[in-house]
Amino acid sequence: FKDYISQRQIERLWVVGSNEETAPIIDASYRRFLGAMDAHLANQPFMLGRRPGAGDFGLFGQLSQLVGFDPTSREIAHAVAPRTVGWVDRMPDGSGLMPEDSDWIAIEDQPATLRALLEEIGRVYTPAQLANAQAVMAQEKTWECEIDGARWRQRTFPYQAKCLQWTRDQYAGLSVADQARVDALISGTGIEPMLEGMK
Repeated sequence: FKDYISQRQIERLWVVGSNEETAPIIDASYRRFLGAMDAHLANQPFMLGRRPGAGDFGLFGQLSQLVGFDPTSREIAHAVAPRTVGWVDRMPDGSGLMPEDSDWIAIEDQPATLRALLEEIGRVYTPAQLANAQAVMAQEKTWECEIDGARWRQRTFPYQAKCLQWTRDQYAGLSVADQARVDALISGTGIEPMLEGMK
């Protein structure tokens, strides 16, 4: 059974764009992300303050697998980002937390370390999201773009296009003042193109 599961996962790597050409991009991005997250967690226990938010739970979903199960990515995380490993271990049990609204830190007051995380999203995730969304609109089965100076090619995912649209809808639903706060936070990170045309 173990061999079956391993083989099934390995055979599906191409679906998410993982191959010999893209492996160095994935590895470099993962290491940058872990370093940025570890630095951010040195300032505060969660992404936006002293309590977990939606962003924490979204990151936890991915990192619980990368840090907890996959041996290669787990080894990298333990070597590069011990705080992040600890954060992954802490996230499932918030029973000791007594969250209050004052636990949130305003986005204007976030430590500079949040910016490195946002820049990694802009560097790697934004071009993939935009290329995938264009492929979905054109009903193309695959797409390709440049990510971090290298060619990236993968299968089109309608769900990812829905995620981009959901992000845009959430942004569009903000007040003008809150949109301006988000704009200031992401300015120069590379995330802006995901929200362009929303005003």
